[in-house]
Amino acid sequence: MKSLAWGGSIGAWIHNWIPGDLIVKALGSNNPFGVVLATIAGVPMYADIFGTIPIAEALLAKGALLGVVLSFMMGVTTLSLPSMIMLRKAVKPKLLGIFTAICTVGIIVVGYFFNAIQYLIV
Repeated sequence: MKSLAWGGSIGAWIHNWIPGDLIVKALGSNNPFGVVLATIAGVPMYADIFGTIPIAEALLAKGALLGVVLSFMMGVTTLSLPSMIMLRKAVKPKLLGIFTAICTVGIIVVGYFFNAIQYLIV
């Protein structure tokens, strides 16, 4: 429940205080590295997928591309630093590195794929 409250707060902050031009410039179609940027931006956060929904809605409303938003959501839930710390206690460092690399590449590929087909979906 806490992550939903945090997500709602961050979503409201993005929706009300961050200029749309800034979001479009950083996460819109003119930035080919928006997917990578969104994936990396999700790493320090710790939330479940429901906590990221208000943030995703605010980013989409401001003009971010669908693939960028999905990459952010997947980055938060899969690659978050607290999750990696917890996984570190369960798996060996080499396996954790392989897991992180495969997930990161997968998230970025999915993000670019959805950016490419966004016009068909939305």
